[in-house]
Amino acid sequence: MARPSEPLVAGWGRTPRSRPRARHRLEPGLDADFAQVGRRGLTVRGLGRSYGDAAQNAGGTVLDLHSPSDAAWYDETNGVALLDGGLSLESLHTWALPQGWFAPVVPGTCHVTMGGAFAADVHGKNHHHDGSFAEHVDWIELESPVRGVVRLNPGDDLFWATAGGMGLTGIIRRLALSLRRVETAYLRVTTNRMASLDEVLDGLVAADQHATYSVAWLDLFGTGRGLGRGILNTAEHAELADLSRRQTRAPLDYSPGLRLALPDVVPSGLLMPTMMRAFNTLWWRRAPHDDQSVESATSFFHPLDAITNWNRLYGRRGFLQHQFVIPSTEVGLLRHIIERLANSGTAGFLAVLKRFGPASRGHLSFPGEGWTLAVDFPAKPGLAGLLDEIDDLIAGVGGRVYLAKDSRLDPKHVPTMYPRLEAWRELRRGVDPEGLLTSDLNRRLGLTGPRGRSPRIAPRQP
Repeated sequence: MARPSEPLVAGWGRTPRSRPRARHRLEPGLDADFAQVGRRGLTVRGLGRSYGDAAQNAGGTVLDLHSPSDAAWYDETNGVALLDGGLSLESLHTWALPQGWFAPVVPGTCHVTMGGAFAADVHGKNHHHDGSFAEHVDWIELESPVRGVVRLNPGDDLFWATAGGMGLTGIIRRLALSLRRVETAYLRVTTNRMASLDEVLDGLVAADQHATYSVAWLDLFGTGRGLGRGILNTAEHAELADLSRRQTRAPLDYSPGLRLALPDVVPSGLLMPTMMRAFNTLWWRRAPHDDQSVESATSFFHPLDAITNWNRLYGRRGFLQHQFVIPSTEVGLLRHIIERLANSGTAGFLAVLKRFGPASRGHLSFPGEGWTLAVDFPAKPGLAGLLDEIDDLIAGVGGRVYLAKDSRLDPKHVPTMYPRLEAWRELRRGVDPEGLLTSDLNRRLGLTGPRGRSPRIAPRQP
């Protein structure tokens, strides 16, 4: 039985929550003590930005990987950085940007560890152009119960089993990441207000050909001719000539900017559909047509990080983020889902539509060629049935749900959504036959076998 003194652990959505038996920090340079793992196994946790239960372990051990470790050059000439698995993206940019280097793939928050980014094979606004995070990693050092610490490169099957493997193949201790050379810490951004879903879709398809970064915010409270209206942003890394005189004084300065904090109790009225509809309408109307601006990397990539605990906006019940990808040919289904969400009135402020390029190579990596939509939902009764209905439609066309965001997917869909699951299981058994590496996500979805069980999960003797 879990000790009452051990605090509850939750993902960024604040639901569900579970209590581990023990929680420890893994310091750089020290080996993990797999011999002391008990019946409920071990879960590796970074900065806790997975929205659901991927980094939780009810009744088991949680091993915190995040640490204020340093970055170093592995090959400075070619921009290959040597990074600890517990290093945050924010720390990477604090070190690399003043030297003229930037991460090749940037997710929606800077509060993600390098190990977590690889384990989830995160993507950014440039997947159509540059692929996912793992495509830019030269090698990883993986620590597993059977093999200890081994170095793997993209020629190793276990490398791709670990990319998107949600921490279930081992602990990512270090990796070598190929960075992008930049002249400044700014982006040249084009903003376009779109009056309909058709305009948004056409704009994103066009951006595949000319923009490194592209993303669209959708108003899911729009109906009729305004269904799916949104704001399209495209961007390129700014050159010195694009900057103002003030900006050229420190063109490579990386600053997280001013950050605010919310109280733990946010007025429930903020979550009422009428309030969210009014906010979305105002947000859409204030957006310009074909506006050009120069924004800091923080402002463009991580606007929500300006509020350190913005997840409290949804109250103590928390929220779910549902993200799926479907093939490019399924525009009709995408439109149907957006219409279904708009009519339901269940969505929150955030609905983001992007384009994915070719599928990532990881066995359980999420990105596949097509459309990806991420939507926040306040946690409330009746939501499960709607999302189950949508998941059935997604699975039926070869789409999938993002495991790093998930907390409620029906396990029956996993083999269909991730057809390389059995091959992944076989690779995983080679490094963890006793099933010591697990999580609430694994048990709920049965990733490693029926209900997440491996052949034997039992205490090991030192």
